[in-house]
Amino acid sequence: MTSLIEGAKRLLSRGSDVGARVAGLEEAVEAGRGRLPDTELDRAAGVVARADRRLKLSADHTVVALAGATGSGKSSTFNAITGLDVSAVGVRRPTTSWTTACVWGEEGASELLDWLEIAPRHRVVRNATLEVGREDLSMQGVVLLDLPDHDSTEVSHHLEVDRLVQLADLLVWVLDPQKYADAAIHDRYLAPLKTHKDVMMVVLNQIDTVPPERREAMIGDVQRLLAADGLYDVPVRGISAKQGIGVDELRREISERAAAKKAARSRVEADVAAAAHALAEISGNAEPGKLGKERVAGLNDALADAAGVPTVVAAVEKSTRMRAGRATGWPVVAWVTKLKPDPLKRLHLDLGAAGKILTGTSRTSIPEATAVQRARVDSEVRELADEVSGELTRPWQSAIRRASVSHLDDVGDRLDSSLASTDLGVEKLPVWAGVVRALQWALILTAIAGTVWLGAIFGLAFLSPNRDIPVPEWQGFPVPTLMLLGGVVAGLLLALVCRFLVAATAKSRARAADKRLRTGISTVTDELVIAPIQAELDAYTKTRDGLRTAVK
Repeated sequence: MTSLIEGAKRLLSRGSDVGARVAGLEEAVEAGRGRLPDTELDRAAGVVARADRRLKLSADHTVVALAGATGSGKSSTFNAITGLDVSAVGVRRPTTSWTTACVWGEEGASELLDWLEIAPRHRVVRNATLEVGREDLSMQGVVLLDLPDHDSTEVSHHLEVDRLVQLADLLVWVLDPQKYADAAIHDRYLAPLKTHKDVMMVVLNQIDTVPPERREAMIGDVQRLLAADGLYDVPVRGISAKQGIGVDELRREISERAAAKKAARSRVEADVAAAAHALAEISGNAEPGKLGKERVAGLNDALADAAGVPTVVAAVEKSTRMRAGRATGWPVVAWVTKLKPDPLKRLHLDLGAAGKILTGTSRTSIPEATAVQRARVDSEVRELADEVSGELTRPWQSAIRRASVSHLDDVGDRLDSSLASTDLGVEKLPVWAGVVRALQWALILTAIAGTVWLGAIFGLAFLSPNRDIPVPEWQGFPVPTLMLLGGVVAGLLLALVCRFLVAATAKSRARAADKRLRTGISTVTDELVIAPIQAELDAYTKTRDGLRTAVK
C-alpha cells in the first residue's frame, strides 16, 4: 500500500485522489478474497496492479492508442498524425502482433514503452527525425500507438489489441464508412468500455469517400450507435488521413489532452471505477444486521443447555447441601451423609478449577447433548447468521453462514473443557458453617460431659448408697442433666435451624456457579461462533468501504 501511494505522488500533488481510489479497490479485493467470486476479484486485482504500475511511470507522457478494424486506415491515420511515412525511416508495419509507437519527448518514455512491451525496433522518437529547430513541441509528451487490426485472423493480434486497450491512457477508435456499425467492435470493445468515455475518441476515417451532404448525417449515425453503447458525449471526428481532412484538428485535440496531463489519471480512475462497480454489483451496498443481545443470549442458553449447565448447577446445589449439612448437622448422625455419593464427584467436577489443573483432569462425565439440544443449537446459530446477513448479497450470506458453523465441531470439547475448568465455588464451606460446626461439637462435648458427670453420680450412688452426693442445680434442675439434655436438644435444634441456612447457601452457590458457567459458555460462543461471524462482517464492511472510496 505504501509503495502504491508513493508511486502516485506525482498525480496526487496535482489534486487527484486517484491513489486513494486505487488503494480502496485494493482493500476491497483483499477483504473480499474467499468470499466473492475469484474471477471478479482477479480482474479487479489486475486493475490495481496496472494502476499501481502506471502511476509509478512517467506522468509527463500520455499513451494514445489508435485501434480499429482491417481497412479502417489506422496506419494512414498514424502516419498523418506523426507527419512521417513510417516505412521511410526503416520501421516496417509489423505483420505479427507487434505494435508501432511514435514518441514525442524521449526523456522518461523508455520505461513506459518497456511496460507497454513495445519492442525497441518498433519505436520512433519523433523529435529525433526532424531537422534542428523544427521540433514538434505541440505533441510533446504523446506516445502514439498503432495497434494491430482487432478483427485480424491472427489470434496474436487480438491478444495484442486486448492487452494495449487495457493499458492506453487515451483510446482513439478509427472507423470507416463501410464498417462503422460492425457489431464486432461495438459488442467487444465500445459497449464494455462505456465507463471509459472520458478517455475515448472516435474517428470516422475516409470521410472523403462520403458525399459532403451526407457526412454530417453519417457522423450523427455514429454518435447514435455510440449512445446505444452507453458512450454519450464521446467526440466523433470525421477525417481523411489520405486527403488530410480533419487531421490537424485531431492532432490538436490529442495534443490538448496530452498537455492537460489528465488522460493517464482519468484512465486509471475509469478502470478503478469500472472494476469497483462490477464488484459492488456482486458484493452489494446494504447495511449488515447487528449481533443482537437477545439473539446471542438465545445461542448462549442453547449452548449452556447442550453443555449440561443445568445438570451441573443442580449438582452444585445438591453437593453444597450435603457438605454444608454435614458440617452443620448434628454430629451424631451427620456422618451418615458421607455414605451418599457426591453428585459433583459423579460428574468429575468435585476437584474445582485448581484441582483440575493439578491433576490434569479436563474431561467431565456430563451426559452428551441430546439430538433435540443439538438441533436447538444449530437453529440458534443459523438464525443468528441469518439475522446479520439477511440484507446482504448471496456471496456474503454464504460466507457468514460458513463462518458461523466453521467451528461447531469443536464446540462440544470446548464447552466440556470450559465446565471442567470453572471454579464452582463449592470447595470451601461458608464461614458461618465453620462457626456452627464448632458450636455443634461444643454442644456434643457438653452433652458428653453431662453424661459422664451423671454416670459418675450414679456410680458413686451405687457404690455408697448411704452417702449424700451433692449435685449442683440451676433453676431447680440438676446441672449434669441440663448439660446432657441441653447439649442434645440444642444441637438438634441448631441443626434444624441450619437446614434453612444450608438451603439458602446452596441456592446462592448454585446461582453463582450458574453465572460462572454461563460466562465460560459465553466466552466459547464468542470465540467459536461470534468472532468468525464478526470477522466476515468486518470483511464486508472493509469491502464496501473500499469500493465506495474507489468510485467516489
